[in-house]
Amino acid sequence: MISSVKCTQILHVKILIVLMSFMSYSAWAHPHSWIDMKTQVLGNNHTVTGFNMQWTFDRMTTAYLFDGEDMSPSHQKQTLNKIAISVLEKMIKSHYFTNVTDNGKNISFQPIDTGKLTTDKGKATLYFIIMLKKPYQFNNNKLKIQVFDPTYYVDITWNSQHEFELTKNLKSHCNVQLIKPHPTLAQINRAMTLPIDENPDYQLGQIFTQTVNLTCQS
Repeated sequence: MISSVKCTQILHVKILIVLMSFMSYSAWAHPHSWIDMKTQVLGNNHTVTGFNMQWTFDRMTTAYLFDGEDMSPSHQKQTLNKIAISVLEKMIKSHYFTNVTDNGKNISFQPIDTGKLTTDKGKATLYFIIMLKKPYQFNNNKLKIQVFDPTYYVDITWNSQHEFELTKNLKSHCNVQLIKPHPTLAQINRAMTLPIDENPDYQLGQIFTQTVNLTCQS
C-alpha cells in the first residue's frame, strides 16, 4: 500500500511539476528533482531584453511528468504542448523560479504565453523565453540572476559558465561571472537534518543556489 506521504509527493509532482518534487529529509545532499539549465541573454547594443531558457529534467522527474499522459505517437505532440502550457501557467506565481535584481531592486517579467516541451532518451526539456517588462539599460552595475526553487526540493543548475551565454551583439558589451553557493556548515546541517514531515523551508533554495553577475556597459 502506498503511504499517505508518498501520495502527497506524487501529487506535488503532478500538480506543481517543477515547483516541487519528492519530499526530502536531506535537501542539500539529496534534492529529489534535478534540472540542467542553459540560458541565453537576449538584447542589443544598449539593453538586455530577456532570457532564453532551456531546462532539461532528470529521468525520474520526466517519468512522473508523463505519468498517466497519452504519449502514443499520434498524441505525443498534443500532450507535450498541453504539459508545456500547464507548467508555464503554474510557474507564473513563482516568477518562473527566476530572480533578477539590480542593486537589490527586482526586475519584472512579462507573462509567458508560449513554450515548447520535447523528450529525448528519457528526459524532458522545456524551452521558454522570459522577456523583461522594460528593457534593462546598460549601466555598468551588476545585474544579479538566480534561478531556484525556494524549498530546494528541485535542484536547478548551470553545469558551467558556458551554459549561460550572451547573444553575439551583447558579447562586446557584457561580462558574465558565475558564482557557486557557499552555505555555512550550520546551514548544510540544517538542510540535511530536516525530517520528512517538516514544513518546507522556503529559505533553502536561495542559500544553495548559484548566482550569475551580468555587467554590461555601452
